[in-house]
Amino acid sequence: MSDINQMIQGEVDSAEVVLFMKGTPVFPQCGFSGQVVQILSHIGVPFKGVNVLEDEGLRNGIKTFSNWPTIPQLYIKGEFVGGCDIIREMFEEGELRPLLEEKGIAMAD
Repeated sequence: MSDINQMIQGEVDSAEVVLFMKGTPVFPQCGFSGQVVQILSHIGVPFKGVNVLEDEGLRNGIKTFSNWPTIPQLYIKGEFVGGCDIIREMFEEGELRPLLEEKGIAMAD
């Protein structure tokens, strides 16, 4: 496993919900990252944001790691869930909260 893959795996394992994004949860630097931050914040999910803009190796490596071409990328309990479109659709269809509950993720009411 390459160093970047080990680093990514370490980030994925470091929290129950991890969002690889452009910018930070407080200051998203792309609209798609901002949408996922808003959704997670709206349903009260604590999550760790990982800013891919700080490291070009990470920015490219996460796409290979997940075999997903775009950022942001959401991981729940170590499992890749999807990018902005998938998360937004799951939220709109009422599927995101049940998935988080099924995985045992605490949410604010």
